Amino acid sequence: MTNDERLDAWVDAHFDEEVRFLQELVRVPTDTPPGNNAPHAQRTAELLQAFGFEAEQHPVPADQVQAYGMQSITNLIVRRHYGAGPVVALNAHGDVVPPGEGWTHDPYGGEIVDGLLFGRASAVSKCDFASFSFAVRALESLGLPLRGGVELHFTYDEEFGGELGPGWLLAQGLTKPDLLIAAGFSYQVVTAHNGCLQLEVTVLGQQAHAAIPESGIDALQAAVQILNALYAQNTLYKGITSQVEGINHPYLNVGRIEGGSNTNVVPGKVVFKLDRRMIPEEDPVQVEATIRQVIADAAAQCPGVQVQIRRLLLAQALRPLPGNAPLVAALQKHGAQVFGEPIPVMGTPLYTDVRLYAAQGIPGVIYGAGPRTVLESHAKRTDERLELQDLRRATKVLARTLTELLGSA
Repeated sequence: MTNDERLDAWVDAHFDEEVRFLQELVRVPTDTPPGNNAPHAQRTAELLQAFGFEAEQHPVPADQVQAYGMQSITNLIVRRHYGAGPVVALNAHGDVVPPGEGWTHDPYGGEIVDGLLFGRASAVSKCDFASFSFAVRALESLGLPLRGGVELHFTYDEEFGGELGPGWLLAQGLTKPDLLIAAGFSYQVVTAHNGCLQLEVTVLGQQAHAAIPESGIDALQAAVQILNALYAQNTLYKGITSQVEGINHPYLNVGRIEGGSNTNVVPGKVVFKLDRRMIPEEDPVQVEATIRQVIADAAAQCPGVQVQIRRLLLAQALRPLPGNAPLVAALQKHGAQVFGEPIPVMGTPLYTDVRLYAAQGIPGVIYGAGPRTVLESHAKRTDERLELQDLRRATKVLARTLTELLGSA
């Protein structure tokens, strides 16, 4: 029996255990906001210890977490040292957006129906807590001489930008791996992704009685003027094309708006939040400057209106680093063998924590247990689910890849 066959057999023999592990992770909520995620880290550490993995717990100081808008963050590092050689980090995030309404399955039940495991974060990305952990267990089960090491990075700040997740671990000098594999989907190796700029725009007018509207300055009417100018930009973005396969063009979304005080009152204040996705070829500084100018020009057409703009997030795009070639080659080879189809190298319109590792010069790729597309996973929608056979096969691919990268032969 070859080493790959032995790895596959180990994953098959322990797959029910892997599924139970994932169910336990899904059953501890990590809604962000509010972002009280330390209890999940504690439970994860307990589950890892049950099969001999000691998880270092690194709590982020409470004042930093609360200033960030969350309640608690404890990031985990599991270090498996084998000898001299490269250290491969495997990163997945446990924080998730709240489930929302309309679920037909308990979002924290981990229910299995027709080969699908339902639950918030089942596909993004608690599934890769499972695939990564069990891939490492499979690697070590062979008893082969190994070099280098593996680190599991389980972090809790991806939904807020990652700065207090992987960003914090890297800034504190707690880790500096040589290579990175981050949570992703099984049917492609992702090496590039969009950047993201998020702004909060406050439009200030003058509140007044609706019976004498001329005595006020309508902030909502001004906000509409600004929004129309932004949406006009969004139409122009369709003419800008990325050269990265899997990424189309820039786009802008206004995801939240609030304002006014009552039906019979001219609104004196409107606040909206926008999300501007940047393709890898764009300059983030120029993108932000252009957005700010579009807002200022539109506001200038509304006498008496003042506008305040606050940056909420600036996530850089991910561009491939040359050192990722061994990761890409191994994942493509083993993915094709296990899934029985070619595994392409792609970009994704999402933004991820991988950019934080890349900023430190750490080559990385995105690969994990998810389906072909975000849409299929129902990520950030009702009834998020994971195809269990994708979990099984991705774990095999990851175990084979680690064995190829760290085997001493």
